[in-house]
Amino acid sequence: MGKGRILVVEDDLDISKMLRLYFDSQGYEVLTVTRGNDALELCRTRQPNVVVLDIMLPDMDGYDVCRELRGHLRTSHIPIIFLTQKDERSDKIAGLELGADDYITKPFDIEELKLRVQGAMRRAEATSLTDPTTALPSAKLIEEQLKKLITRDDWAILYIVINHIDAFTETQDIVARDDFLRFVAMNLNETVEAHGTPNDFISHTSGNDFLIITVPAVAEAIKTEFSRRFDQGALTFYDFITRERGHVIYTDRDGNRQEAPLMSLSIGLLTAAHGPFPDIRMLAAEARRRATHVRND
Repeated sequence: MGKGRILVVEDDLDISKMLRLYFDSQGYEVLTVTRGNDALELCRTRQPNVVVLDIMLPDMDGYDVCRELRGHLRTSHIPIIFLTQKDERSDKIAGLELGADDYITKPFDIEELKLRVQGAMRRAEATSLTDPTTALPSAKLIEEQLKKLITRDDWAILYIVINHIDAFTETQDIVARDDFLRFVAMNLNETVEAHGTPNDFISHTSGNDFLIITVPAVAEAIKTEFSRRFDQGALTFYDFITRERGHVIYTDRDGNRQEAPLMSLSIGLLTAAHGPFPDIRMLAAEARRRATHVRND
C-alpha cells in the first residue's frame, strides 16, 4: 500500500481518473467509487487512511455519507476531506459540523490537495487514532472504547495475536510484513461485516496484536470465520518450498542459522461474565492472556 490508502468518492470520471493516477504515482493505494453507498461499504471492509469525498453524488450526497461514517463505530475515526464545487461559507460549515476534517473547492490545486491528505493522515497518526499500516483504530481510540465497555455487561472481546511474524519478516522484509498486516486487517473487517454487528469495534493494538469488541452472541462465529480465512490466506505469503517444508529458515544478525514455525493464530475470548474488571488495564491483560493457538482441522 505504500504511503497509505485513499478512497476517492467522485462521480466525475475525469477527476476520479486524474486523482487515481496522481496519487498512485505518489506511492498511495487509491480506491475510486462514484456512489455514496459503495463508499460506505468500502470504508467498512477496506479501512482507507483518508476519504476524499465529493458532495454531489448520484445516489446520496456527501453530507449523508459523512454522517453515516461518523455515526458508526467502525468508521467514525476515518479522516474525511470534502472536495466539491460548493464554495459557500454555509456549505463549508455544514460539512465541518458533520465531522469532516477538511474542505477544498473545485477547481483545486492537486498539490494542495496532496498536502491536505498528508496533513489529515499525519494528524490521525500523531494523536494515536489510527495505525499507519492498517488504518485501524489504535491506542487512544482503543482506550476510549475499553473505558465505555467496563460499564456494560453485554460485551465480548476477541484478542488476536499473530504468532511468528518476526521470523516471517526476517525471511522477507518490512514491506512484506506490512502487506500481511493489511491482509489481516482486511479479513477482520470483512469477517465482522459478515458475522458481527454494526457497532463492533476493530482495532490494531500493537505490531502483531489486534482486538475486536463485539457481543457474546456473535463472538464465536467471528472467531471461527476469521480463523478459516487466516488459514487459507496466510500460507500464500510464503513461497512453495517454505510451505512444503512447514517452517522458515533464516540467518540471524549474528550469522547463526535459525528455524521458526510458519505464522499462526492465537485468539483469546473474554466476556463480561469473566469479570468484574476494576480497570481497563486488567481487562486488556486478561483478554491477551486467554489468547491460545487456534487450529482449524
